[in-house]
Amino acid sequence: MAKPKAQEKAPTAARQGTAAEIFRQVQAAIEENRGQAGALIPVLQRAQTLIGYLPLPVLQTISRDLNIPLSTVYGVTTFYSFFTMVPRGKHIISTCMGTSCYVRGGERILNTLQKELSIEPGETTKDGQFSLEMVRCLGCCGLAPVVSIEEKVYRRMSPTKIKEVLSSYA
Repeated sequence: MAKPKAQEKAPTAARQGTAAEIFRQVQAAIEENRGQAGALIPVLQRAQTLIGYLPLPVLQTISRDLNIPLSTVYGVTTFYSFFTMVPRGKHIISTCMGTSCYVRGGERILNTLQKELSIEPGETTKDGQFSLEMVRCLGCCGLAPVVSIEEKVYRRMSPTKIKEVLSSYA
């Protein structure tokens, strides 16, 4: 099976071209990977990069064209946290809830983010700017609590600091 890539910043379809152009690019990814072991993940990654998420009609197309049961395509999509079936915001905020971060105030950071953004984990702000997610570990235990926005890690967060960080993205 192909090694999953780090999650890419999800572009919107508008930045990638017309729906027909995007469909052609997804079809090209399917053709490039057809018949190869582990073809599903690279095709899903390409589709998500092009569209920004994986809507059901795209999963159905991939299933049909790779001749993989939809249940398998859906299972892979929902198993790996870097795939999403719902549109994500421009800025993806990952709040670490691993043991070190949780013990050092990760829950307070998450609560502050929920209050400031008016969303729950797994949701996106109405303006499409932010998506909030909880992760089990960002691998920065000595810097806890940590929050990642896109690929930047913010360390030793506090409710006050996270508000300052958010304001820099506004």
